[in-house]
Amino acid sequence: MTTHVVAMGGGGFSMNEGASPLDEYVLSLVAEPKPTVCFVGTATGDAVGYVERFHTAFGPLPCETTDLSLFQRDDRTLAERLDAVDIVYVGGGSTANLLAVWRLHGLDQALRERAHAGPLVLTGLSAGGLCWFEGGITDSYGPLCPLPDGLGWVEGSFCPHYDGEPGRRPAYRQAIAEGTLAPGYAADDGAALHFVDGTLRCAVSERASATTYRVEQRDGRAEETPITATQL
Repeated sequence: MTTHVVAMGGGGFSMNEGASPLDEYVLSLVAEPKPTVCFVGTATGDAVGYVERFHTAFGPLPCETTDLSLFQRDDRTLAERLDAVDIVYVGGGSTANLLAVWRLHGLDQALRERAHAGPLVLTGLSAGGLCWFEGGITDSYGPLCPLPDGLGWVEGSFCPHYDGEPGRRPAYRQAIAEGTLAPGYAADDGAALHFVDGTLRCAVSERASATTYRVEQRDGRAEETPITATQL
């Protein structure tokens, strides 16, 4: 079945006052008139304020909102929680912690089972964008460094905040040049890459200067190729 991955470098409601054009773009990918959007805040330990910001931002939009906590589980199974969900929106924070907790609870497998059952949109920024790839650059351990064990919904690696945090770009380029990470993609704050069943469909942005890139290794160096993003 069709699975969309919209990996944001940054932006969305997390970095704006309320819902942003990137958030509205994600909603537009679902044919239902009022899709159900489930926020997953594992990367910040299900911080209450972050979850509340999501509901406040998406409340006025044509959608239903819910959230899934792994730190405060209820008696429903993950399959039951995901059954009526159209969009899974993952917040930023620690990618390493997110992956560990998801795997411990089985959310990674539950998401794959949900995707087999029907169309699904997976999205998020920073950790919520990186987790869907095979790896990427993270600050989960303190200093920026490669993380090689993402979920692998999209082949290759990903670097968020490409223009928003000064160390991201050189750290990612070095990892690609050295072969520590597989070739992949980078996105500025306010830009996103949209994949359908693992294949890149397009790039979109919510500000004019936000850019996305394909980053590959050539002759022992990292080479960037800009991907034209449609401004929303």
